[in-house]
Amino acid sequence: MSFYSGFAPFYEQLFPFREDLYLFLRGYAGCSGGAVLDAGCGPGHYCCRFIGEGFRVTGIDLDQQMINVARASCRAATFRCTDIAAPDAVQGSFQLIYSTGNVIAHLSPERLVTFLDNVYEALDTGGYWIFQVVNWDYLLTLQDYTFPVRSFADGSSEFHRRYSLISPEEVVFDVSLLSGGETVFSEHSRLYPLTSDVFVQLHLEAGFALEALYAGFDCSEFHKERNSAMIMVFGKR
Repeated sequence: MSFYSGFAPFYEQLFPFREDLYLFLRGYAGCSGGAVLDAGCGPGHYCCRFIGEGFRVTGIDLDQQMINVARASCRAATFRCTDIAAPDAVQGSFQLIYSTGNVIAHLSPERLVTFLDNVYEALDTGGYWIFQVVNWDYLLTLQDYTFPVRSFADGSSEFHRRYSLISPEEVVFDVSLLSGGETVFSEHSRLYPLTSDVFVQLHLEAGFALEALYAGFDCSEFHKERNSAMIMVFGKR
């Protein structure tokens, strides 16, 4: 069982729905009734909210357990278990495509190029592609980075995350969940630390236009030398 399958039952408590994140995305979604795609949807938090506002929603995720949770909580949306960079992953026509939670960092540069081509093809003219990743410009100045520990409300469990062996080629992502002093799950995965300039260049080559670059969903100004996160908004003109 993968980390994400083991993580699915705990996701809601550790990463609850964020109103600011949804409102940011909603601002680019256009009129109710349009089509929205969540790439790396997890348990479908934001898909459910878009459905509630009258949008046609598709969510894709690599982990079957996450998709099972999403389907159970939001039956009106379409959910598919697939690798977001697979040739047939992005199917349909959408006015908004988005990916949050650093999902894109799991794609190698080669697979990212394929994914971006698919996103561009599926995006309506005048539509938006939005993604959130950590700011590798800043993190590449460090040897490792440990996230603040996330705890359950009752203090029974702790979620630990760390970037180790940071290099321009790859970063090792260590995650673990501890409960009562015991390890519930632990896994290591490989991330690809592309800088903001590389992201912009790859998108321009795919045909996108850069619309906005922020440090957070509050639209705060992005500073590559110090911010820990980055949100990019691209349009298809």
